[in-house]
Amino acid sequence: MAEFTLKVRRFKPEEREGPYWETFDVDLDPTLSVLDGLLQAKDRDDGSLAVRCSCRAAICGSCGMKINGQSTLACKTMLEEAQSYAESHAVAAQAGGDKAKTNGRPAIVVEPMGNMPVIKDLVTDMESTHWTKIRRVTPWLLPDGDPPEREYVVPPESMIDVTQTMACIQCGACVSSCLSMEADPDFIGPAALAKAYRFVGDPRDAETKERLHDLAQDPHGIYDCTHCFSCIDACPKGVAPMDQIMRLRRAAEHEGIQDQNHGHNHMAAFTRIIEKKGTLDEAELLQESYAPGIKGKLMPKHGAVKGLLESVPTAVRGLRTGKMRSLPKLVPGIHPKLPGDAQSHVKRIYAHAEDHQVELNLYIRGEEADQEAPQTEVEPEPDEVADDESRPGSDAGLSPGGAA
Repeated sequence: MAEFTLKVRRFKPEEREGPYWETFDVDLDPTLSVLDGLLQAKDRDDGSLAVRCSCRAAICGSCGMKINGQSTLACKTMLEEAQSYAESHAVAAQAGGDKAKTNGRPAIVVEPMGNMPVIKDLVTDMESTHWTKIRRVTPWLLPDGDPPEREYVVPPESMIDVTQTMACIQCGACVSSCLSMEADPDFIGPAALAKAYRFVGDPRDAETKERLHDLAQDPHGIYDCTHCFSCIDACPKGVAPMDQIMRLRRAAEHEGIQDQNHGHNHMAAFTRIIEKKGTLDEAELLQESYAPGIKGKLMPKHGAVKGLLESVPTAVRGLRTGKMRSLPKLVPGIHPKLPGDAQSHVKRIYAHAEDHQVELNLYIRGEEADQEAPQTEVEPEPDEVADDESRPGSDAGLSPGGAA
């Protein structure tokens, strides 16, 4: 057994006006979870500590919370793992400035999920944010024609495209960590947009273009994501919501949807500028996003003029901070290219990507510990082992579950 200190951010609306910190000492095996520690604190120290949980096996998604500032599942985070992170990142010192320690070690900081109203202690109101946004994307099939007598049958291989999104357990960890939602609470969010791709990619759905048009035209839709990767880091099931948002964007581009938010123009301009110069000409990017091409500049639309004017405060901040102080960064088109032959390497990368437009969707294979080598195999020589591990396509270096 080992002793750990949990520093919990508490909120009792019936007793206090605002949140406060409280520490609990728990005595548990290091291999047990933070959720086990919270339940012990609730059982031994304070029965009023509110925490939501159910399966305790990372399946139901009920125990989503922030541990050491990271959105995750409490039942999946081991105490020794959380303690190690707290020591390396000094998170206890960041939480209210209190360096609570046990045996000289910092406390494990536990908080409710972000971007959601807190009901009590570690329990948040998922209905007002998460579930409302899930319903926003029409999370059910919209097939065409009369329903069949029994069920819609499709070949298994046609469903591979959506297996990743189907792994979502609706825990809300991605919503909690989303920086775009923190800046814009109306953003549909990573969980809901990942759910949207689950039906956009389903061959049985007949409203694909309508779904994409709806999400592209919404100012808080697929182009409101800022690619911060926080949702990918937070997801306990490898759904990678940001990847699904990018796939929605590619699908919208494939359908030829020109959105009123200029998201498609921005994406196309970004790609062209990097291919041409290797580094980002931000002044040209702004211009090409709202008024692409010669026609767009000579005859700008009302939305383009409005968008450019709304970008003025951002440009002013760039001038104040020194980011846009040099002349090449202020005038569109004169931003320098990469030196020497570096740009030719960038163009080769583009050409290779165009020639190899392949997207892999892998089934989860199982734990590596379950894969036993055949007993009849001849033991390879040391140099043969090294060759095998470095061979493309071998399992060396893959994480449990076969994720590449």
